[in-house]
Amino acid sequence: MSLTNNPGRFAGLLYVLTSIVGFFAMGYVPGRLIVHGNPAATANNIATFETLFRLGIAGDLIGHAGFIFVALALYDLLKGVNQRHASLMFVLIVVSVPIAFVNELNSIAALVLVREADILSIFEKPQRDALVMLFLNLHHYGFVVAEIFWGLWLFPLGLLVYRSRFLPRLLGIWLVFAGVAWVTLSLTGLLSPQYQDKVDTYSQPAFFGEIAFMFWLLIKGAKPKPLAGSVSAATVG
Repeated sequence: MSLTNNPGRFAGLLYVLTSIVGFFAMGYVPGRLIVHGNPAATANNIATFETLFRLGIAGDLIGHAGFIFVALALYDLLKGVNQRHASLMFVLIVVSVPIAFVNELNSIAALVLVREADILSIFEKPQRDALVMLFLNLHHYGFVVAEIFWGLWLFPLGLLVYRSRFLPRLLGIWLVFAGVAWVTLSLTGLLSPQYQDKVDTYSQPAFFGEIAFMFWLLIKGAKPKPLAGSVSAATVG
């Protein structure tokens, strides 16, 4: 079954590709370079593996820009179920994109502090290292803000999947739980950051709802329902 004949499979392919880029940029790169509680080691890692750090910034930008097309593909797939809910889903995920783009300025600032040491010679190295960690922490909190929208868009998406009748209802319920998990993780990061790691660990089963959904689309695919107006017009015709 080709991608053109199966819009769900096309949406799933975009979803998986952007998620791979996102995991690299938001998971692998920080895990490799950032040493929590050690600004000097973190700054040295960025200086040593500058290309990797730059690829992480580029990956964040590409991944979030690509997710606009994921949202559009899902909108086309599900607008026949309920166009208002599909529009809400699209708007909620697109709102997070400029937040993520602006947030990358924090990573760029950290890179400038490491890369342009001569220009910033007024600061001692320990001070520059502390500023690097400050901007990386701000980058983290930028994503904490965006996580609210990463959760909110899953509510209309889950409802659409549940009502679609061409996708498993279990996936719709699972996506709603994933939305609750993202919003809870975001609020925990803002209100009680000391518990964020625990909440992230306990939320993993819910987060797998998105993974199950994207791979279902990629492997099984789905064909959208026509809009109600289109059906009526076809009947009259």
